[in-house]
Amino acid sequence: MRRRTLPAATALAVLFGSVALVAGGAGSAAADSSTLLPLKATGDMVVDGVHHRVFISDPTSGQVVVTDYAGTVVATVGSLPGVRGLELSADSATLYAAVGDADAIVAIDTATATEAHRYSTGTADPQYLAEAGGKLWFGYGGAAKGNIGSLDLTGTDPVVTLAQAPVNTWYSAPILNASAGAPNTLVAGAPGQSPVVLAVYDVSSGTPTQTAYAFDPGDTGGGNLTDMAVTPDGQDVVTASGAPYYQAVYKLTDLSKDGKYETNTYPNAVDIAPNGVVAAGTNSWYEPDVHVFKPGTSLPLKEYEFGSSTGSSASDTLAARGLAWAPDGSELFAVSIDSADNYSLRVYDDPTKTAATLTADAPATGTRGKALTVTGKLTSEAAFPAGTTVAVTRTDDESPAGKALGTATVADDGSYSFADTPPAGGTVKYTVTYAGDADHTGATASDSVAVAKTATTVTLNNAGKVYGYGTDVTFTAHLGTTYKNRTVEIWADPYGSDKPNALVKKGTVNSSGNLTATLHLTRDTKLTAKFTGDTRYAAKSATATVYTKVKVSTSLSGAYKTARAWNATYSYFHKTKDPVVNTTMTAYKGRKYQMQIQEFYSGAWHTTYTQYWSLGSTGKDSVVLDDTPPTGVRFRVRSNYIDTKSGDNVNATTYGGWKYFIFTK
Repeated sequence: MRRRTLPAATALAVLFGSVALVAGGAGSAAADSSTLLPLKATGDMVVDGVHHRVFISDPTSGQVVVTDYAGTVVATVGSLPGVRGLELSADSATLYAAVGDADAIVAIDTATATEAHRYSTGTADPQYLAEAGGKLWFGYGGAAKGNIGSLDLTGTDPVVTLAQAPVNTWYSAPILNASAGAPNTLVAGAPGQSPVVLAVYDVSSGTPTQTAYAFDPGDTGGGNLTDMAVTPDGQDVVTASGAPYYQAVYKLTDLSKDGKYETNTYPNAVDIAPNGVVAAGTNSWYEPDVHVFKPGTSLPLKEYEFGSSTGSSASDTLAARGLAWAPDGSELFAVSIDSADNYSLRVYDDPTKTAATLTADAPATGTRGKALTVTGKLTSEAAFPAGTTVAVTRTDDESPAGKALGTATVADDGSYSFADTPPAGGTVKYTVTYAGDADHTGATASDSVAVAKTATTVTLNNAGKVYGYGTDVTFTAHLGTTYKNRTVEIWADPYGSDKPNALVKKGTVNSSGNLTATLHLTRDTKLTAKFTGDTRYAAKSATATVYTKVKVSTSLSGAYKTARAWNATYSYFHKTKDPVVNTTMTAYKGRKYQMQIQEFYSGAWHTTYTQYWSLGSTGKDSVVLDDTPPTGVRFRVRSNYIDTKSGDNVNATTYGGWKYFIFTK
């Protein structure tokens, strides 16, 4: 117990483009992808559209390398010394490989990329393959031994027949090709000879019958035939020879000239898509390497110039016979080689289409429920047909997966516009899509609008009121007009760092828009009513701070009696007895209380002394008043909590009740 001298008195007081690669006319386009391959040489390449695989023969390593459409190597088939020509069965189940140094034709299971059968050709060294008339034909033979043989797999046992071309027709193994458009026609050409020699055979009887033969067909004076392809309609054959500097076209009926595809120096590859689009390749260091033509046209639709696949200063060049279409024409594959003999597979998406570029421009801001306009432009090097449209989709909080808004028609200059009235606020994204057509790739563009939401009202009662300690107070939050969300949260944040802001109640307001919550008050408290918003109305909140008194009591001990006097109850002390003032108050860390003592004189009470005392951790304290007090004089004492001055601000100022006392002899 603390002792203090009593003079006269004592007191204590936190909202369409899409970037598209553009190539058209004679313009250039970059490769969509390029992947290094484990090759030492290339012989032939075919594409399996069923399993999405690319097969490339490597005669030097004696293997067939298998990749997926992205160029990733998925398998290799080894033990194929000198493998060159490849032919895929009509059902894509089997890949046939001409393995010259093993004098065999090997059947590879395309599903597993493993060797399934090996058919001996005796002493012949098969080099090139083609399927026609129900048989697999192969060009075979070294210098001065060239001829054509066949492998018949239709019977119980495989049958190999050699020497089916007239004697001395071919100096060495001829290149062979055929087309589903002329299923009984086989075309042969002499590789590496000057001038070019071509022949056409009817194989419908099972034995080749020569129907056309040409020595220097078309009188081009060209030579060094590397590749050839029969058109899908079975009418023409397109050749790739070191000279002339174009891919020449000849009629199968008589091998007369039927056009040409203008490329550049040293043509060395050709392949034709099922729709007749021609991919023509050239061995060109400083000019485009791959040229894509629509059937019968003289100017390329697209051209591709190889860069360096390994980062060296020199560009890659196209490997001989290094072009192949995917069966659906969606991709074009090319094998390139650099100056250090590194091979790469280059993959071109949509090579028959000219790239389209699409833009979209929406206002930066908008207002919910009010119309806005989105504009943009669709462009390409190839003209779009009249009536071209773009599809429009709106994505917002009400349609997070997107809502189709219909189409907008593209004007002659490529521009388009459409109006929309956004039903929801927040970030509203407009996506414009051009699906593409036979001549153009698709394109997409988007832009976003910050759409303002409609404001609503939130109120909370009882702001500024003062309550007694421990009072249960009901608070009412009122929510104004909204769209779908009618939920309100009421949070209470008591004063003092030791009490967190806490959710008191969360619920749907009643039909009057009200939500009530009852709170037991022990401190000053800031309450917040929150509406989190919905798709059409903005979030809103309201606050109300209420104040709470402390619980305080004062008592006196040591009196020899109590009695009523002057309309109050007085404690009587002998002047030789020191009164003890006992204070009980709501505890809080570091809290002090104010003791206030008054003396009655001149007809009124006068404060004669105040002082702050530390409150114990249990909320109690006692003070002894010692001195020689005057007798017969009326005193009174009380304990108070004074906001902030009592060491904290977690409660409202609270004055305790007076205790009266007097000294006698």
